[in-house]
Amino acid sequence: MSVSSHPEVEVAITPQAGVEVKKFMDAEGVTAEVGGLRVSVQPGGCSGFKYSLVIEDKSAEDDLVISGEGFNVFVDPFSAQYLNGVTIDYVTSMQGSGFTFKNPNSTGGCGCGSSFSA
Repeated sequence: MSVSSHPEVEVAITPQAGVEVKKFMDAEGVTAEVGGLRVSVQPGGCSGFKYSLVIEDKSAEDDLVISGEGFNVFVDPFSAQYLNGVTIDYVTSMQGSGFTFKNPNSTGGCGCGSSFSA
């Protein structure tokens, strides 16, 4: 597991998730030098907040930029408070494939796996 840290936020991305992120970046023609994965938290979902993953060609001015294994991770200041210590994984099961989040800041969640309360 690769762990990247920034003074305000630490995000871990498993090797399996990293492989998938790189596939999406390649498919969208985004270069690892300036582009990367935006990890954010947005109001909504079943439990109050939901995670969002988006490939972006560059960071925003106020983003925290975390250097990962072959790509950058962009986190906006609002999301950083909810994402410190989160682990992002990619799992494949009989029900399907997708990214999962293990968040020590979460106080609750629901069955969908992409929504939480804090």
